[in-house]
Amino acid sequence: MTKNEWLEVARTVLASRIIDTIEETELAPSGRVTYQFSARGHELPQAILGHALRQGHDGATVYYRSRPFVIAAGMTYEESFAGPLALSGSRNGGRDIGVVHSLPNRNGVTVLPASGDVGAQYTPCVGWAQAISYHATVLNDDSWKGAIAVALGGDGSTATNGFWAALNIATTLKLPMIFFIEDNQFGISVPGTMQTPGGNIAENLAAFGGLRIVDVDGTNPEESDRLISKTVDHVRESQRPALLRVRVPRICGHSGADNQSYKTPEQREDDVSRDPVNKLRSMFIRKKYMTEEGWEEFVASVNDEVVQARDAALAQAQPEPADALTMVFFDGTPQKHGGLLGDGIEPPSSTGLKVEDGPRVNLIEAVKRTLDRELTVNTRCVVFGEDVGMKGGVHGATVDLQVRHGAGRVFDTSLNEDGIIGRAVGMAAAGLVPVPEIQFRKYLDPATEQINDCGTLRWRTNGDFAAPMVVRIPVGFSKRTGDPWHSVSGEAIFAHTIGWRVAMPSNAQDAVGLLRTALRGNDPTFFLEHRAIQDTAPGRGVYPGDDYLVPFGVATIVRPGTRATIVTWGEMVHRAKSAVELTGEDIEIIDLRTIVPWDREAVLSSVRRTNRCMVLHEDTITAGFGAEIAATITSDCFSSLDAPVVRCASVDVPIPYNKGMMDAVIPTIERVASELRSLLAY
Repeated sequence: MTKNEWLEVARTVLASRIIDTIEETELAPSGRVTYQFSARGHELPQAILGHALRQGHDGATVYYRSRPFVIAAGMTYEESFAGPLALSGSRNGGRDIGVVHSLPNRNGVTVLPASGDVGAQYTPCVGWAQAISYHATVLNDDSWKGAIAVALGGDGSTATNGFWAALNIATTLKLPMIFFIEDNQFGISVPGTMQTPGGNIAENLAAFGGLRIVDVDGTNPEESDRLISKTVDHVRESQRPALLRVRVPRICGHSGADNQSYKTPEQREDDVSRDPVNKLRSMFIRKKYMTEEGWEEFVASVNDEVVQARDAALAQAQPEPADALTMVFFDGTPQKHGGLLGDGIEPPSSTGLKVEDGPRVNLIEAVKRTLDRELTVNTRCVVFGEDVGMKGGVHGATVDLQVRHGAGRVFDTSLNEDGIIGRAVGMAAAGLVPVPEIQFRKYLDPATEQINDCGTLRWRTNGDFAAPMVVRIPVGFSKRTGDPWHSVSGEAIFAHTIGWRVAMPSNAQDAVGLLRTALRGNDPTFFLEHRAIQDTAPGRGVYPGDDYLVPFGVATIVRPGTRATIVTWGEMVHRAKSAVELTGEDIEIIDLRTIVPWDREAVLSSVRRTNRCMVLHEDTITAGFGAEIAATITSDCFSSLDAPVVRCASVDVPIPYNKGMMDAVIPTIERVASELRSLLAY
């Protein structure tokens, strides 16, 4: 770097150190900062890296010790203080702790929203790296050529699922990504030898295919500059991944509450002796960039700027308490990054008209036709998952889509759900519309961390970021059999997952309309396809056309009635119809179609007319979504009820493989009819 570039880096290093010192000695002891995570010892290589990421479409994911890097990326000193102080001018508006960073593109790099979970930063980063390739090679956007993605993490994070998922994806797909591992040899109190054999991830990955390995002393200014810059240049030119192991001291506890009692006096002295600020000062004087007196004046000038920023932050107002209730879902204000709207692109338009005549199709065929159409009209739409490419999906929903739209847009993934969902988050942040498939509901379990982080992303970043995507999942028992691994319904967990919309159609026409609405929406969405009606007669219907839309939160009355109301969704809609026929009674059936949001008014209006209600679902009864509906009815319609609300649902056990045993768990038509008779007789 030139002298002026070194001055920029030194300013970032010093500012970060001074901010940490003020927090540690003033703001934390006074109680103004309640979560303090220092970056002392880590500043130099982060500042150099931040200076190198200026391409315009570079992306980075960070962790709680990454403030020096985020300052280099453009975060102001005042914002740096306001975050830990939880004030209105913080990057997240007081919603999240101040070290969980995000930053829209200011200096040429986008800092994707961090997570409070260790290791969760890696798969979103690999998603951004894959989006770089997509923009450059599929969309032929030259402005993305040469961009790279960098994931910053501590040595402890190399033991996590997310790290290994991203490592496999980046190397097998040859993506432009750097794993920037800051190795201070401790994960809180646990030594690095417990995270990777021998405590050296670079040495252990030396034979890993397709990965450039670089080991650098992060306290040595010139070595850090040379090796970090060369690695960045290599990844830009080759568009291939690399791992930088950056050795740094942690001259502080893990957080403000950590006294480092697990370190020996000799270890603490060694950390202090390796302080990169002292080495930076020595280099400036040796290279005659400054005299000793000039350095002290430089430090004093940075200190003055930081103190002014502290005072400005302390003068900020407290956030409005009611603001905490906003921004869970898209409210009409576009995000700065994420999906089509983040890039100022309106989704494809549609008349919403429904075709009434034509051949009947299965639900799975309806899904495939809708995906085909949306891939055609939206070049940013990408479909991926295990076996969705050449095979066309284990359920057949993507047959021939890769042939029609190319392997860059419809592609297979490694067998890793964390990697599937995490990469979808990064791709969405980079302006794509990901449509990942999870083969069965139970298989989503490894991706729980990414699911939860994605749902709160808009809220946590004060509306700056969002990750609109549609996650397709076949759920429930099949027409042939059940079992504990492939037959999970589990929609109540999705309903409880903040920030996600949830659709569960009962027929082909609704599947088309709901899927198209989700794909053109601006929120992450679970689209649940029940296995028992994917290719069976109950789910069939006339293909409603390429313009048909069904709004979320609008139920449909499948069968009008006066004596009672059944509220249900998915496959249970058809069991409800058969059960009503068995009773011969005039009973209304409401198909919710969407769980989040659900149509409260339609349900309450019906119950006020019929005075009795059954909530029918396949998910287990305890804490199932039916409990939410029953509670709402009891609260809002109590005076209209002539009988207690009945919940008819699966017993709280796994779904058995034996069909006879399965019938003892899942509501059968006969059981539903029996409980309806009891409800009417009350």
